[in-house]
Amino acid sequence: MTTALARVLRRHWLLALLVLAGVVLRIVTQLAYRPALLYIDSFRYLDDVGVFHPGGINPVGYEWFLWPLLGLGDLLGIGGLAGVAAVQHLLGIGLGVGIYVLLRRFGVREWLAAPAAAPVLLDAYQLQIEQLIMSDLLFQVLLLVAVYLLCWWGPPTPKVAAVAGGVLALSVMVRSVGLTLVVPAAVFVLLAAGLRPREGWRPRLIATGALVVGFGAAVLVYALYGALVAGKFGVGGSGGGGALFGRAAVVANCDELDLTREERLICPREPHEVREELGIDFYLHLWDVQANVDNLLPEGMDVNAAQKSLTREVVLHQPLDIAGGVARDFLKGFAPTRTQTAGDVPLDRWQFQLEHPLYAPDWYTREWAELHDGSDLHADHELTSFLRGYQLGGGYTPGILLGGALLLATAAVAGLGRARRSGLRAVTLLPAGLATTVLLTASVMEFSWRYQLPGLVLIPLAGALGATALFGRPQTIRIPPGRTPPGRIPHRSTPSEESQMLTSFPDDVDSDALDEYASRYGEHRFAPVVVLIAAYNEEESIGDVLDSIPSRCCDLDVDTLVVVDGAKDRTAEVALRHGARTCVAPTNRGQGAALRLGYRLAQQRGARYVVTTDADGQYDIAELPMLLEPLIADRADFVSGSRRLGSNERPALIRRVGTYVFAWIVSALTRQRITDTSFGFRGMRVEVPNSVTLQQPQYQSSELLVGLLSHGYRVLEQPMRMLPRSAGESKKGSSWKYGYRYAKVVLGTWWRERRNNGAPAPAVETVTERPAAVGE
Repeated sequence: MTTALARVLRRHWLLALLVLAGVVLRIVTQLAYRPALLYIDSFRYLDDVGVFHPGGINPVGYEWFLWPLLGLGDLLGIGGLAGVAAVQHLLGIGLGVGIYVLLRRFGVREWLAAPAAAPVLLDAYQLQIEQLIMSDLLFQVLLLVAVYLLCWWGPPTPKVAAVAGGVLALSVMVRSVGLTLVVPAAVFVLLAAGLRPREGWRPRLIATGALVVGFGAAVLVYALYGALVAGKFGVGGSGGGGALFGRAAVVANCDELDLTREERLICPREPHEVREELGIDFYLHLWDVQANVDNLLPEGMDVNAAQKSLTREVVLHQPLDIAGGVARDFLKGFAPTRTQTAGDVPLDRWQFQLEHPLYAPDWYTREWAELHDGSDLHADHELTSFLRGYQLGGGYTPGILLGGALLLATAAVAGLGRARRSGLRAVTLLPAGLATTVLLTASVMEFSWRYQLPGLVLIPLAGALGATALFGRPQTIRIPPGRTPPGRIPHRSTPSEESQMLTSFPDDVDSDALDEYASRYGEHRFAPVVVLIAAYNEEESIGDVLDSIPSRCCDLDVDTLVVVDGAKDRTAEVALRHGARTCVAPTNRGQGAALRLGYRLAQQRGARYVVTTDADGQYDIAELPMLLEPLIADRADFVSGSRRLGSNERPALIRRVGTYVFAWIVSALTRQRITDTSFGFRGMRVEVPNSVTLQQPQYQSSELLVGLLSHGYRVLEQPMRMLPRSAGESKKGSSWKYGYRYAKVVLGTWWRERRNNGAPAPAVETVTERPAAVGE
């Protein structure tokens, strides 16, 4: 276990350093302000714990979170408030690690994924909000959980989409600003959920509907709960005249609008310059309407209704003033430094102070600390000085960096650069859309640096995905962790080899094929298993092969990908008609080039395992579980069938001799026992073929086998059947010419890998008895 941990830390050393720094900062924060920081809203939350009254300004989701934690903290003797703060700090660390893991899932490099997690791990404003008894941290967590649900397993199924909708609904019950997040989530599902072309838009619409229903049903239940318990149908809000009253009050042209007497009475009298100085927050929360109108309100007047009707008038007749204010407040979040302009919510509310900040009478704040922790408020001056200096000295994420990350994500979603062929546009859209929506929705009410905190989670995530889509080659992991046998040194690509790999893919034919594929399928993601077929003039046989491929195997969804290698017949049309994802290369280059294109496409679009078979029906698809089960169980990285261990029906004598000869040659060269070097029915982890040098346009099977053995991957051979070709003719040519070229590839690959890697390859595991298929 220690060795495994050390290996993980070495590989992810940058993240480990950031996590360590984040842990230290959180320990300092916990010790600096004991038991926790309390803000105005904190008292509302604490007062409602155990009551869960839904009629207040804030929804009650955070109280559900507080209730068990307060009791657990008291039970453990660490204090309820201190326990809540500690859990929130742990969740903050979890957010950073979660961002990194998700990015690595989509092939983002370690050096980019780790900095994307840094804002959550190190930002002082994030640390301060975690120490506060406030709902913001829980809201951030729920947003990341929703992204995980919608992205982790590829295109979301209706069940997963419905669960994600429920999680987004929970975020609304924590902070009502989440109410609009269903829109970008639904757009993502609509774009990403097309699982199989034969079903067209139907699965997209069903999954999108499931998301909306899951979200709407949960929100409706909460709103009905509010109506039954508090007589208020809704999920909470700003109170008064609604979320927009403060913004409308600041810009309202009271003398120019056609207002009722009630609306005119509550329309602010101060000049616009004074109103802007007072700010939206003053009119939204602090303005005493009765004092401002000098008791001139008619008896029984509904002030709340008058505020709402005034807001409606301003929105209808001064829409540009409202929109301009919202836009300016939205852009404030991307300023280089943390600044405060006239009318903003005071910035120091979200900054570390030298003493415990008090937002209520001293005795009242201390009573809450005494109630839940049995102790008084305490601030360690040395530690608070350090935290304040860290925060004011630049210990936060500059808004300009967040803005740049959002622009990168936007460019990727628009399909600029390499993004169109990356397979990452839709998954970039999700966090970028959620971030833009939540920040814009918050700006509709008013600007506060507190409301910018969800951007620390979502915007760096979207930016790293966008940068990878635009400039990188996603999912190009060389050696999976833990794959090197004990005592062996894993192969590392030399600069010349790396250059060789990058220049060989994509060439012009690959690029044309990928462009055509993207125009047909958009941003779809593959199922976990992809059965890959390279086909050239196989219209007679490929239909039956495709029909025999199951939609699920070993409890995993299966997609089929056909790469048509410049066929002159109707192979592509047949493949499309039978429901296979079809990528058409305009020029015939050979099976090796077609498979290389398929390997990259499968990995870029989210597959975990790729299985190759031929279009001529010579392999028994019923044996697919024998390839997948060892991969899923992590017993192998590459599984190949063997006709010598299984059977070969009616083989030509020269081909049978060639199978033995080449198996003997490869075994002698690699000092491993190989029984069949060219069996075309193979399964592998998707990163395996993309991590070795593949240059051969035709004779790729031995190049792949010799290359992956040299890279230290675990190989397993399974006994399988070789069937007669069902239709068409072989493309291999004469046996003697084929044998000469095949031998040339075997020897050339061995010599190339030997120059680059002196370490011996791992032993090949051979199954001598035919195992039962899954389900037998």
